Amino acid sequence: MDVNAAVAAVAAIAGVLTGVIAMLAFRWSEREQKRPTRSSLHTDAVLPPGVDTVLSVLRSSAVVLDEADAVVKASSAAYALGLVRGGKLAVEPMLQMARDTRRDGEIRQVELDLPRRGTGRGEALAVSARVAPLGSRLVLLLVEDLTEARRIEAVRRDFVANVSHELKTPVGALSLLSEAVMDASDDPEAVERFAGRMQIEATRLTSLVQELIDLSRVQNDDPLEDAEPVRVDELVAEAVDRCRHQAGAKQITMAAGGTADLRVWGNRGQLAAALGNLVENAVNYSPARTRVGIAARSVNAPGGDHIEIAVTDQGIGISDKDKERIFERFYRVDPARSRATGGTGLGLAIVKHVAASHGGEVTVWSAEGQGSTFTLRLPEAGAARDRAHQQPARETRAGGAGLDVEAGRSTPESPESNAYETLPAPEVLP
Repeated sequence: MDVNAAVAAVAAIAGVLTGVIAMLAFRWSEREQKRPTRSSLHTDAVLPPGVDTVLSVLRSSAVVLDEADAVVKASSAAYALGLVRGGKLAVEPMLQMARDTRRDGEIRQVELDLPRRGTGRGEALAVSARVAPLGSRLVLLLVEDLTEARRIEAVRRDFVANVSHELKTPVGALSLLSEAVMDASDDPEAVERFAGRMQIEATRLTSLVQELIDLSRVQNDDPLEDAEPVRVDELVAEAVDRCRHQAGAKQITMAAGGTADLRVWGNRGQLAAALGNLVENAVNYSPARTRVGIAARSVNAPGGDHIEIAVTDQGIGISDKDKERIFERFYRVDPARSRATGGTGLGLAIVKHVAASHGGEVTVWSAEGQGSTFTLRLPEAGAARDRAHQQPARETRAGGAGLDVEAGRSTPESPESNAYETLPAPEVLP
């Protein structure tokens, strides 16, 4: 009997202990659920009302930090710039600014150059960072990417400096020559010589101003507003006529060939200027008694048929280091020769802008001492595609080879060449 009572007493005590433990566990669970977790501190709920909506429409990269410097919210642009990594602000100067602003409540702004992610060339990312307090505990960081703006500003400064230099040369020459004419008023032969030089400098100045106007128009206008189907044959004939006098003076023969009856879609004036610049360069940089070839063909491309117009010369050629820069404004492979031929260094820049604005491109193949081939590639006009059943386009290898217009065959192949393998029955234009 005493044993049974003892067992019952032990069971009662065990039941009471189990109940107490269960109640304590329940209370502890409730307390843990009410306690704010680390993740709950970093949700949008801690942001003041309306801030989340405002941040979502800002163009700037936005980062919100709490009192522990942890990231509460960050825009996708902030991650793309590499500002936020692992839930922390990864740029130490910005982090220090945030701490200073949290301490004294002052708004701070600074411009920084940050290493660009994913490149091993040490390229800098220019940014402007602005830090301001957001409520009593949070700090807001706004970052603007200034890289493109700085690049444009550098281009503008270089352009102004180059234009000033290029204009100064002929203007200074005209001033000196006019003084020389006045001093030599009693010497008719000297006056005639100085007047001839003045005419040359005035022509160079006129060409420079006109090409600056053309470049400005190409960059600012939309060529497709007045677009129309333009016959390639007419563009080639106009370019040849433009350079006929210079070619005749150097006894250079121009040969035009390729596929007939091709059309491109675009602004006729701009296309004529671009092709004319290519042909004029070919004539100016070719030795006397050589040939310049102009040929056109249609090529199939995934985005639609294109027309390629190649201009090939037998001139001095272009080195590999110069080929990367020849389409820059005012850049000249041989400055002395360019000035002698009246070149301004803007012709190829105009060609590049015309090609890009028409949805095409311009490429170059060249070898020093062997000549150059510039290829203007433009979208074909839709009205010209119905000629395909009459004259199938010849298939050529990608890259092509340099065009030898004198023999009607290709020069040794080069992977960079964009000319054609053959030039069928070229029309020789004296």
